[in-house]
Amino acid sequence: MTDTEIIELYWQRDEEAIVQTDMRYGPYCFSLAQRILDCREDSHECVNDTWYRTWRSIPPQRPSYFRAFLAKITRRLALDRLRRSRAQRRGGGELALALEELGECAGSAPSPEDAAISSELSELINCFLGSLNERERGIFLRRYFYVETPEQIAERYGLKRGNVSTILSRTRSKLKSFLESEGYNT
Repeated sequence: MTDTEIIELYWQRDEEAIVQTDMRYGPYCFSLAQRILDCREDSHECVNDTWYRTWRSIPPQRPSYFRAFLAKITRRLALDRLRRSRAQRRGGGELALALEELGECAGSAPSPEDAAISSELSELINCFLGSLNERERGIFLRRYFYVETPEQIAERYGLKRGNVSTILSRTRSKLKSFLESEGYNT
């Protein structure tokens, strides 16, 4: 079943939409949640919550890229679950490492929950990502949005792990320079 057909099932409020979403994207959403949570049970619950949130979101939304729509929901739910349970171990797991790497670019705002600062930073990062070539952007997103390991990224792009680390390091340096040039204090 195509994404368009699945979305149409949501619009018709047909519960088959959830079954079809799970069949097509269950493993994908589970692997994303698992990379963040590092707990099978929590990851399964996160995926179930993703289906519920999707059911509540469609309608009124009609996502144009369903896979990304689901990834965004899954990622947000997994991060929320991680924060609530305070399961993040200092210095452990890919998420902690990825956030530490990005922290060198963006620093930390005095009040990280401040919506205005978060929104401004998000817009700047989106602008920066638009300036990258497709491979750099893909590698950056795989690491910092999808929380893939450098080894997984290397395998996906047919590169050596060291090449991926170098690309990520250079991209973070570019991001830091870009943010500074835009007046964002790191």
